Amino acid sequence: MNSQSLRLILNRLGAGLLTLAAVSVVIFTITNLLPGDAAQAMLGQESTPELLAALREKFGLDKPAYIRYFHWLGGLLQGDPGVALANGLPVAELIGSRLPNSLTLAAATAAVSVPLALAIGIGTAMVRGSLFDRVVNVATVWVVSVPEFLIATVAVLIFAVKLRWLSALSRADDIATFGEFLRVYAMPVMTLCCVIVAQMARMTRAAVIDQLNSSYVEMARLKGVRPVRMVLIHALPNAVGPIANAVALSLSYLIGGVIIVESIFNYPGIASLMVDSVTMRDMPVVQACAMLFCAGYLVLLTIADLAAIVSNPRLRK
Repeated sequence: MNSQSLRLILNRLGAGLLTLAAVSVVIFTITNLLPGDAAQAMLGQESTPELLAALREKFGLDKPAYIRYFHWLGGLLQGDPGVALANGLPVAELIGSRLPNSLTLAAATAAVSVPLALAIGIGTAMVRGSLFDRVVNVATVWVVSVPEFLIATVAVLIFAVKLRWLSALSRADDIATFGEFLRVYAMPVMTLCCVIVAQMARMTRAAVIDQLNSSYVEMARLKGVRPVRMVLIHALPNAVGPIANAVALSLSYLIGGVIIVESIFNYPGIASLMVDSVTMRDMPVVQACAMLFCAGYLVLLTIADLAAIVSNPRLRK
């Protein structure tokens, strides 16, 4: 890797950090624009101006917004996102207890979706223009157009209500065997995989077809190389960069899709914690969860960007 490529990669990483800093300002501003606060949510109908003022002073909500922002940002940089206003527990402890569940859900989804999408994308590229290719293209467009909550609702109606094969609620703490693992994660993973597989398969197909249309593959075809060998040996190695880009971009969808899935299936992850905290107006928890989601999304986008730069010499300029 030459100095120009290294400089470009460092510029991308610096841009990612600046974007994350700007995102922190947006998150703090938006959460403070929400109606009500933790003091009102905790006191409810028993609130009086005196009690509200005392509780807001206790929580530090009476200070100017810019002071609260820099105090929150300083703690965030030190690994201390603050204390939850609803129960007084450290936010890092609350997130730490839920983060393994969300990571397990994301890992299970990636383990299923990535091989399946790559197989579909490469397979349809090999038989492009055939009936199978056209059917898969129509199916992927249709799946991408269907919202996650509708897929999850239909899955619950079919597999939990009608067939009674699976539970409508996914409790990660009830797992003791592999069969229970499949029972808990089947519907959440299936819901997340639908759109991810469709997006990734379409992008993989386009990347492989782009390589199959190149001159060196045409030369291999004229030499009588078999189609499977032509794809696996000649086209696929040169499509690794675009495919890695497609995988990273598709997996970034997990950041948004997991919020809906965890809420519908009552899955004890970071997304459901954030939704519950929004209801309680527990801003430190909401802000920390939102920053975690945004950081994950930016990391995946940066990986996709770097994969495209490394694989395509034209982008290094």
